[in-house]
Amino acid sequence: MIGAAIPVAALRTEKSIGVGEFSDLGEFGALCVKMGIGLVQILPVNDTGYQSSPYSALTAFGLHPLYLRIGDISGTSGYEKEIAAMQKKFNSAIRFSHGDILRAKLDLLRKIYKDNAKKISSSSKLKTWIEENQWIKPYAVFRSLKEANNEKSWKEWDEYREIDAEGIAALWNEPSRKEENLFWAWVQQNLDIQFSHAASQLESLGILLEGDLPILMNDDSCDVWAHTEIFDINQSAGAPPDMYSPEGQNWGFPTYNWQAQSQDEYTWWKARLKAAEKYYKAYRIDHVLGFFRIWASRKEDISAAQGRFIPYLPIVPKDFIDLKYDEGRIRWICEPHILTGDVWDALKEGWGGQYSEDELSTAANRVFDQVLFRVGDEELWLFKKWIRGEKDILNLDIHHAAKTFLLKRWTDRILFEHEKDQFFPVWYYKDSNAYISLPKADREELDKLVEKRLTASEKIWEAEGKRLLSMLTVSSPMLPCAEDLGAVPACVPQVLTQLNILGLRVVRWHRDWGAEGQPYIPFEDYPELSVCTPAVHDSSCLREWWDTEADQQAFCSFIGVPSLPRVYNPGSAKTILSRIASAASRFRVFQIQDFLHLSNRWYAADPASERINVPGTTNDFNWTYRLPANISELAKDEDLIRAVSELAAVKPAVKKKPNRSPKK
Repeated sequence: MIGAAIPVAALRTEKSIGVGEFSDLGEFGALCVKMGIGLVQILPVNDTGYQSSPYSALTAFGLHPLYLRIGDISGTSGYEKEIAAMQKKFNSAIRFSHGDILRAKLDLLRKIYKDNAKKISSSSKLKTWIEENQWIKPYAVFRSLKEANNEKSWKEWDEYREIDAEGIAALWNEPSRKEENLFWAWVQQNLDIQFSHAASQLESLGILLEGDLPILMNDDSCDVWAHTEIFDINQSAGAPPDMYSPEGQNWGFPTYNWQAQSQDEYTWWKARLKAAEKYYKAYRIDHVLGFFRIWASRKEDISAAQGRFIPYLPIVPKDFIDLKYDEGRIRWICEPHILTGDVWDALKEGWGGQYSEDELSTAANRVFDQVLFRVGDEELWLFKKWIRGEKDILNLDIHHAAKTFLLKRWTDRILFEHEKDQFFPVWYYKDSNAYISLPKADREELDKLVEKRLTASEKIWEAEGKRLLSMLTVSSPMLPCAEDLGAVPACVPQVLTQLNILGLRVVRWHRDWGAEGQPYIPFEDYPELSVCTPAVHDSSCLREWWDTEADQQAFCSFIGVPSLPRVYNPGSAKTILSRIASAASRFRVFQIQDFLHLSNRWYAADPASERINVPGTTNDFNWTYRLPANISELAKDEDLIRAVSELAAVKPAVKKKPNRSPKK
């Protein structure tokens, strides 16, 4: 089956206000039917407030008011002028303004609510809806408090930072808060009505709607605030260092307290799945690796370079005894040691030669006095004990060059003691000065110990992943599709296969990385239990990849064509997409941008402008992609419809059986 991946926000119709709305999905579904597309995959649609990233939700249950079509709300006739004025202001923009549109929509919704307050507050349908959706009470209270606190994180509120179920119930029932609480409930009721209707339209058209469930929750979310006990707010989830992120990724989201969740049989997760299955027939499990093990950094750090996997079997004091390490050797491998001259050199380099000896001496002494303590009489220094992490270093009143140097040296160690007597290997420990200084035999012994712990931990990861993912699969009839990118342990594909969970195969990254030339995996070798795609929301689109990133000749050889134009065009798109459409995967899903490149009409001047997100950056560009025209205009492009229909007709490749000599 061929699928289209598109954020709801990217949809454009004559009725929407500057951004895609749930009600636009029906019209998009009709276009998909013409094209032969059988699956529509969307990004998360939960409320993220004024943050544009759909992976930074304020709630695991509430939908984003941004996607509400105000004109379709019952009883809103008479507001046509306001809606038309908003459309005139926002609809012509190439990319949408998340904050401005949300603010304008909420302002109009408040006006409508105020004008109809008596009718809304006495609505039996709203009352019934609230009783059927108990998550709305903590969400509405949280949303009301957040607005009252100028959108600050709940950790910065003067009141109600600590709350329990009784406290939330009291705030919900408080007469002075009734109007504000009901406003948020009314908004969510209408979002539910519109999204449910859109999902039903797609189902009636024979289209499978696939949602996206981020594994983690924003630290500043209703769920973390109301259910702190099921999260570990002292750990920050992310990803270990790799070629794209040398310092790793620190997402700032708390990890889960799985033990606490298991005690109530994962009630929160099961409720989350039940809420999602009202709309979806399939769902994407974001960062499925996190169900096996999560890369966690301490709250004292900014980067993820010194994180660790949870769960993981640590190195303990007995191991040091077995290695015959004395106190000095343990300190040598666990704490960064800094030479006096290194501090001076870092300052000289940072100043670039424009300094006096007095300035240099003052700056250096400031570092030694504030941050470091000397090891005996040696020209060797350690961090003072009050320095707990990168945040403490960043807050120092020292020269910026010294800060940069100290941040780099903070991770210059083999092991880090994350908890009392529990030591974990630093990701780049083999590059540390301590490791390099060890005799070869000592390095080999230490490597064996680290490898032993890793092997033992992988068995734990397998059991953890199987247990948690089994809970998901038996709790919902939705088809699970896993995002299993990154440094994937061997147990992950095995568990996914056992549980009939589809994995993800991104063509540009699905290669035999250990073989000479790192060849692409043939499309006929893609597992049926997978989703094949040429690009994802965090990558460049296929066009930009081809023009600026791809080894074009190697890829042409892979797909079996002599050559393709150096600059991407509809002919290139047809050739490449048709080959990808032949993958043996159950679903072959393409970003809508990649489909649009089959027609000359929809090429942006700059290929980079068609991206959805650039990881590691925060700006007004990310997550604000819009279709280049209304869906009704796209539906008039016969060349586009014909080209996509031809892709949809491509049959999956069948793996050839090896030739066998006939028996004599």
